[in-house]
Amino acid sequence: MPQNPEIAMKQWRRYAYARDTGHNDFVKKASTCVAFLCNEQWQQEDLVRLRRERRPALTVNKILSTVSTVQGEQIYNRAETTFRPRGGAAGATADALAMVFKQISDNNQLAWLRSDMFLDGIVTGRGYLDVRIDYEDSLQGEVRITHLNPKNVLVDPDAEHADPDTWGEVFVTKWMTLQDIAQLYGEADATLLKARTGSALQYGYDSINERRDRFGKHAYDFYAGPEIEHRRRIRVIDRQYRELVKQKFFATVETGDLRPVPRQIADDREAIAAVVAQTGQVVIEKPAQRIKWTVTADDVVLHDDWSPFKHFTVVPYFPYFMHGRTLGIVEGLLSSQELLNKTLSQELHVVNTTANSGWIVKRGALTNMTPAELEQKGAMSGLVMEVDEVANAQKITPNQVPTGLDRVSYKAEEHIKTISGVSDSMQGFDREDVAAKAIQAKRQAGSTNLVKPMDSLTRTDFWIARAVLDLVQEFYTEPRLITITKNRLTGDQESVMVNEATPEGEIANNLTMGEYDIIVSSVPQRETLEDSQFEQAVALREMGVAIPDDVLIQASRLQNKADILKAMKGDQNSPEAQAQARLQQRAQEAEVLRLEGEAAAKHADAGLRAAKAEDLLRGKPEAAGTDPQLEWAKAEHERDLAEREFQHEVDIDQRRLGNEEAETQQRLQLEAQTAAQKSETDRIVALQKAASDRLAASQADTPRGE
Repeated sequence: MPQNPEIAMKQWRRYAYARDTGHNDFVKKASTCVAFLCNEQWQQEDLVRLRRERRPALTVNKILSTVSTVQGEQIYNRAETTFRPRGGAAGATADALAMVFKQISDNNQLAWLRSDMFLDGIVTGRGYLDVRIDYEDSLQGEVRITHLNPKNVLVDPDAEHADPDTWGEVFVTKWMTLQDIAQLYGEADATLLKARTGSALQYGYDSINERRDRFGKHAYDFYAGPEIEHRRRIRVIDRQYRELVKQKFFATVETGDLRPVPRQIADDREAIAAVVAQTGQVVIEKPAQRIKWTVTADDVVLHDDWSPFKHFTVVPYFPYFMHGRTLGIVEGLLSSQELLNKTLSQELHVVNTTANSGWIVKRGALTNMTPAELEQKGAMSGLVMEVDEVANAQKITPNQVPTGLDRVSYKAEEHIKTISGVSDSMQGFDREDVAAKAIQAKRQAGSTNLVKPMDSLTRTDFWIARAVLDLVQEFYTEPRLITITKNRLTGDQESVMVNEATPEGEIANNLTMGEYDIIVSSVPQRETLEDSQFEQAVALREMGVAIPDDVLIQASRLQNKADILKAMKGDQNSPEAQAQARLQQRAQEAEVLRLEGEAAAKHADAGLRAAKAEDLLRGKPEAAGTDPQLEWAKAEHERDLAEREFQHEVDIDQRRLGNEEAETQQRLQLEAQTAAQKSETDRIVALQKAASDRLAASQADTPRGE
C-alpha cells in the first residue's frame, strides 16, 4: 500500500511504549516460569561453578506435576455455551445459535485451544486466543479461533480492567516470512522488505530479531543462504486501537435500543431507507468509538484501515487479575522449587564428602604412590596404600550430616503443595491407610483452591462467546446448513438450516436479528460424567432401588449399547413377547385386586365393630356389664389402627412391588419362554402321536396273510 512514514513511526512509538512500560518485565518473568516448567531450573553460571567444584546440581521438578494436576482439573470440566433470547428474539433462533457455536467450536478444536490458553495462564499469568473471520477455506467466511503466544501480545499499558472492551489498544507482534507478507499484503511490500538487513527505526534490534520462541533456539544468517526469504525473520506489529468518530445507528423508538448500521450499507442511502421502511426504526448519527487496524513491518505500512469487527480479535485469560496486575500459579512456586533443588543437592554433596573425606599423610611416607595419585584414588574400594609406618597416614574423620537438613527439603516440598493448593489427595498420592471418603473430601477441598482460576476461565468463555456471537450476526447472513455431531461414540448428527427464506416471505432462524444473553456453564467432560452417572446408578441398585437394566446399560460406556438393549428387549411383536406382556398385565391386575380386597375386608371389619358400638350406645348391649362409651372408644381406636395398618401395608406392598418388578419381568419372561417351549413340545408330541396312530391304523387294516 502507499507508504506513510509518519504512521509507521507513530506505530513504533506506541509499541515501544507498551513494551518498555511493563511488557518486558512480563516476558522476563514468563520466560523464567516456562524454563522452570521445562526442567531448566539452574542458572548457567551456577551450573558452571558447581561442575568446577565437582558438586551435584539436582533438579527435582515438582512444578511439572503440580501444573499437570491443575490442568487435569480443567480438562475434566468443559464449558457449555447456550444463548437465551432477549427483547423479543425467537427461542428457536437461540437454539440455532447454540448449534452454530458448537459447530464453530468443533471446527476450531476449541476445547484443545482452551487447554493451551489455560496452560499459558497458570504458567505465565496470561493466555490469549484470537477470534476473527477467515476466508481461507470458505468464500462465505468462517469464524477462526487461534492460540497466541502471550509473550507476543502487548496489552494497553494504561488499561485497568480485564475486559478487552475497556482497553484502548492491543498489539500482536509476530514473525513472518517474506512469502507470508507477499501473500497477505502484496508483493511490493515484500520486495521492499527483502533487502532489509537492519532497521530504519530507532530500536532496530527489535525489528529484525533472531531470538524467540520456536523449536530451534538460535538462528544465524550464514545458515540461511539463498533461502533467507523462507525464514520467519521480519517482525510485524499488528495494532488494534479505538478512535472516536461519528457513526450511524439504527434506533428503535419504543425501546431506545441502538444498533450500529452494518458497514456494508453505511454509505448506501437506499439500503438504509429500505431497512427503515421495513422495521420502522430511525437513523441517528452520534460520536462513538470505532476500532482502527494498523499493521507495520519496520518503517513499511502493510495495512491501515477501519476494523470490520465490533471487538478486538484478542481474547485474554488471566487466572488472577487485580487492577492491571496478572498472576499465575507457577511464579509463586519458584522460590520453593529452588530451595528444594539446592537442599537435595546439598544433602547429596554431604553424603559424597562423607565417603571421601580425605587423608593426612606425613611427607615422604607413601612408597607406592604419589600424593596426587592418593588424591585421585583415595575414595576407591580396595585401595592399597603402602607407607613406611602406619602412624604416618590416617583417614580424616568426616563431618556429621547437619541435623535438620532433610527437614528443609521436606518443608520445601510442603510449601509447593500449600502455595499451589494441590494436595497429595488431588495427585492420587495419599497413604494406603486413608479412608476413601476422606480422600474424596480432601479432593473436593483441593478443588476449592482452584475455583478462582476456573471462574476466570468461565469469564474468558463468555468473552469468546460474545465475540463469536457478534461475528455470526455480522457475517453469517446467507443461508447455511449447520451440522453438528451430538454423540461422538455413536456418531449421531443433527442439522439445522439458518437464514433460510420461507414461502411466506420470512427468514427462518435469522441469525442477524435479535439480542441474546450468553449462558456459560461448566460441566464435567463427557467421559467423566458418564462414569459418574454409571457409578451412581450401580450404587443405587445395590442399595435396593429398582433401577431398570436398560438404564444401567444406557449409563455405561459399553460399545454397541443400542444393539445390547435391542437384544435384551427382543422382538416386541413376537408371540412370546406378547404373551409375556399379557402375563405381566394379569399379574399386576391380580396384585391390585388382592390389595383392594384386603382393604375392603379391613374396612368392613372396622365398620362392623363401629356398628356394634353404636348399638351399645342405643341401649342394645350384647352382654351384661358392658360400658357403651368404652366400647365406642375401643371401636374408634380399632378403626384408626386398622386404617394406619392398611396404609402401612400398602406402602410396604408398593415398595415390594417396585423391588420385585424386575424379578417379575424376568419370571414372566421365563414363564413365557417355558410356555412357548412346552407348546412347541406338545405340538411335536401330538404330531408324533398322530403319526403313530396312523401307522397303527394302517397296520390294522392290512391282512395278516399279506
